[in-house]
Amino acid sequence: ACFYLMARGDARTGHDLVSDLRQRWRERLGDDHLDTLCVTNYLAWAMRNMGRYAEARDLDQDTLDRTRRILGADHQSTLTSASDLATDLRELGDVQGARDLDRDTLERSRRVLGDDHPDTLISASDLANDLRALGEAQAARDLNQDTLDRKRRVLGENHPSTLISAINFANDLRALGEVQAARDLDQGTLERARRVFAQDP
Repeated sequence: ACFYLMARGDARTGHDLVSDLRQRWRERLGDDHLDTLCVTNYLAWAMRNMGRYAEARDLDQDTLDRTRRILGADHQSTLTSASDLATDLRELGDVQGARDLDRDTLERSRRVLGDDHPDTLISASDLANDLRALGEAQAARDLNQDTLDRKRRVLGENHPSTLISAINFANDLRALGEVQAARDLDQGTLERARRVFAQDP
């Protein structure tokens, strides 16, 4: 229910639901139980969507510390927690910290999940966005090009995640002065997005 609310953009209702649930599970199951960690992840997501980045960061840091200790640094849940914390850091202006964490997460994801796993591709996009924000536009372009190619092959041209990668890649092209190529890519992405989302009820 919380995932549904968050995906629909109702962060306030999702926050209230998951906050109550987290408190109950902390009391019954303890802070280290996997269900408690999962619901804490949702609570941080809600806070992030509400612009409460410092609170989200604190929750995500605690969750990451716990998942590393309980599940190990390479577990998929740990990698997700690391990605979430990097997002908080980026939103709080610590792009260097986000980049370092995203780089480590991408390396681990590639090793554990493989280069084409959807979570690995999201990690690659996150790192590329960090690189662009830090002025490393060419490195961002190269990584986003590879990520876009992989998403097109694995997920298809019209998948929402592929469309996001196309936007990211166009941003890199624009940052490097390739404005016409960026415009052409953006135009194609807009047309695809209109077709894809026009099909939604």
